[in-house]
Amino acid sequence: MDILSLLTEGKTTDKQKIKIILALAVPAMIENILQTVVGFVDTLFVSKLGLAEVTAVGVTNAIIAIYLAIFMAMGTGTSALIAISVGAGDLDKAKAIAKLSTWISGTLGILFGVVTFFFAEPLLRLMGAEPKVLADGVVYFRIVAVPSIFISLMMVFGSILRAAGDTKTPMKVGMWINVIHIALDYILIFGLSVSPGFGIAGAAWATVIARAIGTIALYVCIRRSKLSFSFRKRGAVGVSLPLLQLSIPAAIERLIMRFGQVLYFGLIVRLGTDVYAAHTIAGNIEIFSYMPGYGLAIAATALVGQYLGANRREDAYRFGMLTTGIAVAFMSFVGILLFVFSPFAAAWFTDRNEVIEMVTTALRIDAFAMPFLAIGLVLAGALQGAGDTKSPMYSTAVGMWLIRVVGVYVLSVALGMGIAGVWLSIAIDVAVRAGFLFLRFSKRLRPDKQVS
Repeated sequence: MDILSLLTEGKTTDKQKIKIILALAVPAMIENILQTVVGFVDTLFVSKLGLAEVTAVGVTNAIIAIYLAIFMAMGTGTSALIAISVGAGDLDKAKAIAKLSTWISGTLGILFGVVTFFFAEPLLRLMGAEPKVLADGVVYFRIVAVPSIFISLMMVFGSILRAAGDTKTPMKVGMWINVIHIALDYILIFGLSVSPGFGIAGAAWATVIARAIGTIALYVCIRRSKLSFSFRKRGAVGVSLPLLQLSIPAAIERLIMRFGQVLYFGLIVRLGTDVYAAHTIAGNIEIFSYMPGYGLAIAATALVGQYLGANRREDAYRFGMLTTGIAVAFMSFVGILLFVFSPFAAAWFTDRNEVIEMVTTALRIDAFAMPFLAIGLVLAGALQGAGDTKSPMYSTAVGMWLIRVVGVYVLSVALGMGIAGVWLSIAIDVAVRAGFLFLRFSKRLRPDKQVS
């Protein structure tokens, strides 16, 4: 959808706004669902190798999530500034931001690849990985994360297109690379009749090849878009500081979240391999519930940013609130599905009854947190679209460290509640964050209130 043309029109009704929201959000939802299906299938395939391999991938991905935190922060800053610039009709500035963020993201990807090459084993030991888990984890970690430049560039290229209101192109690219990923996953993990599989290393290589193809495809799409930029031409002066001012709080917010996850993941590992495997399986099933929220958050970032850039504050606020309402409806329904079908989903990953019971407990607790998760995801995106990356940072700091980490220790370790304590802590964290972000968004964007 070309939002540029919509910005020149008069006021829109709520019904028209909902159509605009869904036109942007549905392709983003589909893209996220396809990506999640790949992660789901990847974990499902790895689970056939054994629970130790599942744990190795889970522990490794907890560290890679820290890398993603930085890359996502660049995407957040990029999205906010491009959305505002496009809304204001300044495409030259939007192109300069796209070019600068590409350079920074590429450099960060190379640096994290070097860190992985030299420190893969110490980082996994820090996570408390057991010897068998460590051996598999080092192999998987190095293959997947040394070429981190593909992760960083894929994320920023997708952010550039979505911020300009183009959510269909990343979806189409995602469809093709996910099909390729799943096919490579099976072939490289299990092999074919003419060649043996590579086990967990095969899963890693399938991921890297798919990411490389996705990176190239998205860059080609940008070159054909209205935000096409040249690396040879000098960019507009003055975009570096605003980009860093938005990206740094977003990076801090992501790092707070990821380091908190590393800490409480470490606590879960110490509860036993079975508990950690159950937590990993539950997380891979639960991630499907995020898809409506993520898609609608992307729409909120683009719409709030572009309408504020066009100096249409009332429309920006209304778009944020309507998007939140849609997300709550979607994710409440998903919560019902989680509650009912969690035992069946868990049985796809393992036939061990005690692990299935733990996964079911986790997901049924999580089902009640879905409406709050919807509010938190969408309003964080809306605030970032408005150029406020500090409020999500504050909510994450309090929620992750004062509620989630402490809650996991008290409920799971001290009181012996096991996986139920872990997911109760997560649910409380999600609810508190939702309340804070709702208040912050209302105070910052409501037309009758002005808060810096």
